[in-house]
Amino acid sequence: MKIFNPFSLLVFLSFTTISISSHLFSPLDNYLINTGSTLSTTFNNRLFTPEHSSFSTSPHSISITNQNPFPNSPSIYHTARVFTKSTKYTFPVKTKGTHFVRFHFHAFNSSNLDLGHAKFQILVNGYVVLSNFTRFLSDCVKNPRVVEYLIWVDYEKVEIVFVPEKDLNFGFVNAIEVVSAPNDLVLETAQFLSEEGLKSFDDLNKRAFEVVYRVTVGGPKVTPFNDSLSRTWVTDDEFLKSSDGSERFYFGGRINYRVGGASREVGPDNIYNTARLIKSRNDYVPNVNMTWVFPVVGGYKYLVRLHFCDIASISMRLLYFNVYVNGYLALEDFDLSLVTNALASPFYADFVVDGDSSVGALNVSIGPSKSSLAHVVDGMLNAVEVMKLNNTHKSLDGNVCANFVLNSHRSSGNTGILLTLAAAACIVLSLSIVIRRRIVESRETVPWSRLPVNLSEDSVKG
Repeated sequence: MKIFNPFSLLVFLSFTTISISSHLFSPLDNYLINTGSTLSTTFNNRLFTPEHSSFSTSPHSISITNQNPFPNSPSIYHTARVFTKSTKYTFPVKTKGTHFVRFHFHAFNSSNLDLGHAKFQILVNGYVVLSNFTRFLSDCVKNPRVVEYLIWVDYEKVEIVFVPEKDLNFGFVNAIEVVSAPNDLVLETAQFLSEEGLKSFDDLNKRAFEVVYRVTVGGPKVTPFNDSLSRTWVTDDEFLKSSDGSERFYFGGRINYRVGGASREVGPDNIYNTARLIKSRNDYVPNVNMTWVFPVVGGYKYLVRLHFCDIASISMRLLYFNVYVNGYLALEDFDLSLVTNALASPFYADFVVDGDSSVGALNVSIGPSKSSLAHVVDGMLNAVEVMKLNNTHKSLDGNVCANFVLNSHRSSGNTGILLTLAAAACIVLSLSIVIRRRIVESRETVPWSRLPVNLSEDSVKG
């Protein structure tokens, strides 16, 4: 593994400042739309309502029904809205900031149309969030698929545009969600991790994200019913590639959410009361690592969020371990109790890394450090999230911008002046973004420093 000089490692932890409350998060914006249906339906304990004409007035769409739905399949996937031309949905919002935008897809074959033949793109507030729907087809033909994005909204509406690839193609959707997210869900700053070390990655919350993986480590699947933000956390079994010497751990006590740590909206109890551990059972610290590998598309930056909660130690200041992301040392001699000042208290750390096209995967490893002790826990992880960041074209799926997508559709495949101008606009936009970021980075480069042994909660917050 590639590691840095341990005496020059910056550990600049992403730490939230929140107000703990006993009630569940109640979003100000909460659009749950059962597209293609005239009926309301309850799904995962939430009410999805029929489309309203104020959201979309396009005449180029039809509603279709699945005449032979799978047994016990939710009724939300029994209908779909099909688009034959570019179609826009507009949702007024009450609050600016990060919003969940989720699309539900089930490519059923009705008597009128086989949705498995759909080819379309989706734009959200000027971001290209989907340009190749076929990458989801293998999943959503047999089972419904929810594709989730986090979009920064800085004006009074969310605009969603469905764009069929060509005149003879079409797009579809079974349901749409537009829901405001808690303020502490995505912070302004993370740490960019590369072979050059760690440096500040600013304006993180102003980016667009595609949620690629949301994984609970060592425990069972967490469904939207058990998550206050209606998220799904899958098990880590298919991603765990090196587990020798590790074990699952289940905690029956109460998770100690606290001011300055992760809230229940950042992560529900069910991801923090399970974990995988490395544990010494004799006089020696085991020389093993736990490693998870996540396939990704190269050419993008990814946010890797790691969730920790010491549910296994018998006392504070006994657990020390190293954390590696993409083979780089992200946290050295990490003492979880130093930043939480309590056991069973959740914490998370955010790292941004480049997705390597030649490798096609990200990896996360946990292992003992030089400070690890015998006869105690020497490594732990509770959950992992991997999110793709938009590129310089404001795209999460390809190297063209929204104007290019729209003008390509209007020109019906012709390579005329509209496409040339749109491509030029994309290039200019990309260059301006790159130049601005380089200027900002040159002004705000963060010096390296070792994690101080007397680090206090106040200094972390600062």
